Amino acid sequence: MPITIESADDPRVAEFVGLRDRPMADGFFIAETELVVSRLLTSPFQVRSFLLTPKGYGKLRDQVTAVAAPVYVAERVVMQQIVGFDLHRGVLASVQRHPLPSLADVLATATRLLVIEGSNDLVNLGTVVRSARGLGFDALVLDPRCADPFARRSVRVSMGEIFHLPIVRTTTWPQPLAAIAEAGFETWALTPDLTATDLFVMPRPAKLALLAGAEGPGLTAASRGAAHHQVRIPMHHGVDSLNLGHAIAIAMAATSPPVSGAESSHPPIWG
Repeated sequence: MPITIESADDPRVAEFVGLRDRPMADGFFIAETELVVSRLLTSPFQVRSFLLTPKGYGKLRDQVTAVAAPVYVAERVVMQQIVGFDLHRGVLASVQRHPLPSLADVLATATRLLVIEGSNDLVNLGTVVRSARGLGFDALVLDPRCADPFARRSVRVSMGEIFHLPIVRTTTWPQPLAAIAEAGFETWALTPDLTATDLFVMPRPAKLALLAGAEGPGLTAASRGAAHHQVRIPMHHGVDSLNLGHAIAIAMAATSPPVSGAESSHPPIWG
C-alpha cells in the first residue's frame, strides 16, 4: 500500500528535498517522469523509494507496487514543498548507485564505442546516451572531467536509456585511448577542422570508437593525436560546427551497425 506524505519535513522523503539546488549524492541518484521511471523498472538498477503525486501513482500503480521499495504519495502542493519547485509530472524515484563497468569489461564484447572528453553539459550527455542506444552503440566512455551522467537532468534527457547503456568513467586520460586501440578499435576524432576527412567517405571498420570533445573547445590535442583518423561532418553556408549532441548523433547514424530484425525495441544489454 502507498504511504501518504503530508509534510515536507517528513524524514522518509529526505532524499527528495531541494532537488534543484542539491549536490549529487554518492549513494543514490534521482529519476523523474513517468517514462524515465518506467524504463528504470526494466533495468538492473535498484529503487530505494518512490515519491508520486496521486495522479502519478494512478499511472504507475501496477509497476511501482511490484517493486520492493516504499511508495510515498503526496499531493502536488506537498511535493512542490519537498522538491523546491512545481514538478508537474509528479513522478520521482530514488535509485541506488552501483559500480560502473570497467573499460576492459566493455572492450571484451563491444564493437561500437562513443568516447566523450571534457563535457559538463548535462543536456548533451543525456542526449548522447539516448542517441547511442538508439543508434546501436554498445557503451559510453567518459574522461575524468565529464559531468556525472547520472545527474537528474541528464537522466531525464536520456529518456531512461541511461539505465541500459554501459558507461565507463575513466580515472586517467588520455591513456585509455591506447587501450581502446589495442583492443582492435579504429578511433575517429570528430572535429570541425577543414583538413579532417569527410566522415561520410570513410569505410566503416568492424570495431569503431568515435571521439568527441566538449562543445566549444572540442577535443584536446593529445586526444586528437591519439586517434587513427580525424573526421568532420561536411557543412554548408559557412556554418562551422553543430551542437555536440546533434554532431554525435549524425556521426553515430553514419557508422551504426545494421539493425537486426530479431532485435527487440528495448533489450537490456547489461546487468
